[in-house]
Amino acid sequence: MRILITGCTYFPSLNGQSIFTINLAEGLAAQGNKVLVVIPALDGKPKIHFRNGVEIQEIESFDLGRFHSEAAMSFFPGRQVREILNRFQPDIIHIHDHYPLSNTFVHEGKKREIRLVGTNHFVPDNLTPYVPGSKYFASILGKIMWQWMLFTFNHLDFATAPSRTAAEILRQQHIKLPVYPISCGVNIRRFMPQPSIDRTEWKKKYKLDPDKPTILFVGRVDAEKKIDIIIQALKLRQKNDIQFAVAGTGSYKKHLEELVIHLHMEDQVHFLGFVPNEDLPSLINSVDLFTMPSEAELLSIASLEAMACAKPLLLANARALPELVHQGKNGFLFSPGSSKDAAEKIDYFLAHPDQWTSLGTESLRLVQTHTIENTIAAYSMLYYALVAGRELPNPQTEWLQIRPGASPIKEITTA
Repeated sequence: MRILITGCTYFPSLNGQSIFTINLAEGLAAQGNKVLVVIPALDGKPKIHFRNGVEIQEIESFDLGRFHSEAAMSFFPGRQVREILNRFQPDIIHIHDHYPLSNTFVHEGKKREIRLVGTNHFVPDNLTPYVPGSKYFASILGKIMWQWMLFTFNHLDFATAPSRTAAEILRQQHIKLPVYPISCGVNIRRFMPQPSIDRTEWKKKYKLDPDKPTILFVGRVDAEKKIDIIIQALKLRQKNDIQFAVAGTGSYKKHLEELVIHLHMEDQVHFLGFVPNEDLPSLINSVDLFTMPSEAELLSIASLEAMACAKPLLLANARALPELVHQGKNGFLFSPGSSKDAAEKIDYFLAHPDQWTSLGTESLRLVQTHTIENTIAAYSMLYYALVAGRELPNPQTEWLQIRPGASPIKEITTA
C-alpha cells in the first residue's frame, strides 16, 4: 500500500504524538508499504529527506515558537497538498490532528475518493494553557475547539484513539463515525528490563544521588503535565529520603525551577533537561518509580516505556491513566491535583521496598498488550479492510488485541 501520514509533528521532535507517528510510519515501511510523512517544517523551509525507510516531506510553514517550542503550522497549503497527492498517489491518508495541513489533505483526498483515517491525540486541555485568559472562558473555548476538531474528523472513513477512554471521549462529543481504540504501542525491544545495568554510573551521569531512591518524570515540561504536584508532595513529606528527576524541556521549566528554589528543595528535585532518546531505556532502568501527574493524558507513551522496563507507576487517576495501573499491583493512582494523596502513595512505596520487584514485574506483564507489533498489525488490518472495500470490524469488540506477527490480509480474509 501507499500510505500518506500527516500531522504537525515528527522526528526530531520527541513528544508523545511524534513518537507514535514515527513508530507507526517506520513499522508500516518495514512491512514493505510505501510511506510518506508530510509535516510543517519547523524552520519554515521546504525539504524532502528519508529516515528508516520513510520519506519525509516538510512543507512551508509559519513558526509558532512563541506559543510552543516545537510548533509550526502551514496555514494555506492547498497547492502543496495537491502537488503531493499528484506525485505520491496514496491509497490511504492518515491524519494525526485537525489543523490546516491535515484538514486540507482530508478535503483534497475526499475529492479524489482516497480512503481517510484519523487518530485523535487532542483534548482542549492541550491547548487552553497557551490561550491568554482562557481560565475565564475555558468551557466555551473547549466546546469551540471540539467543534473545530469534529469539522475535520467527521469527513473520515473511521477514527482511532490511543485508549478506550480516549475513544469514549470522542463518542461523547458525538463524532459521526466509528472510533477504534488502538494503543500507541511501545517498542519492547528497546525498552526492556536491564538487570545488569550500572545504576550508580547512570545516576552519576545525570548528577543524581546514587544512594537515594528516585522518582522519574519523562516528557514535556509544560503546565498541563502538573509536575508541581509531585514537587509539592515531596515538600509535604518533610523528608529528604527520595529524589525526583524531571527529564525533558518545555515552557514551564523556569517556573518549576523557581518553585524548587522557593521551597529549598534543590538537593531533592533535579531537572535533567533534554535526555537523548538512546539514553532513555538506561535512565528509566536506573530509577525506582515512574510518575505521570498529568490530567490530560489519552494514554502516555512515557508510562508504557517505564512499564516495559519493569518499573512501578505513580499516576494521576485521570483520563486514560487508570487503564495502565492496577492499584497496588503494578503501582498507584493518586487523586488528580492532590499533592497530599501523592505524598501518601510515596510514603507507602518507600515503606515497602520488598514489593518493588513484584510491582515492576506486573507492569511488565500488563504492557505486553501494548507492543508496537500489535499496534502496527491493528492498523494494517484496518487499512487493508478499508482499501479492499470489506466491512470494518465492530469497534466495541476486543478484536484489536492482535498477536504479534499476524498477517493483516489473512486476518481480514478469515474474519
